[in-house]
Amino acid sequence: MDINSAVGRKAGLTDEKLLAVVNNDLSVFSDVERLVIELADEMANTPANVSDDLYARLREKFSEEQLLQLGAQLAFENYRARLNRIFDVGSDELYQPQISGMDLRSSVKSAANFS
Repeated sequence: MDINSAVGRKAGLTDEKLLAVVNNDLSVFSDVERLVIELADEMANTPANVSDDLYARLREKFSEEQLLQLGAQLAFENYRARLNRIFDVGSDELYQPQISGMDLRSSVKSAANFS
């Protein structure tokens, strides 16, 4: 989560959305974002299967080239996360939530282990 949160923040990702993923509350995401998260979840499964229905819904929003790029990035992140787990690569504690006035320690601890 550490490096992904830093890159995500540069792209405009908020702490609210980062922590929503950890807490499995996707209500803060747009329909397209939830669709991409659904694809990421399916690709992380073993075996990775994308249903015809999901593929059809993705094709309504993305071109073939965009889907190829998206799938490649998701596959890379899945590879990296699994490699980190194999070699017990832990968090560098780079992720510091920028939401003020909330006790997020338990969510942040969970988020640090989320790759």
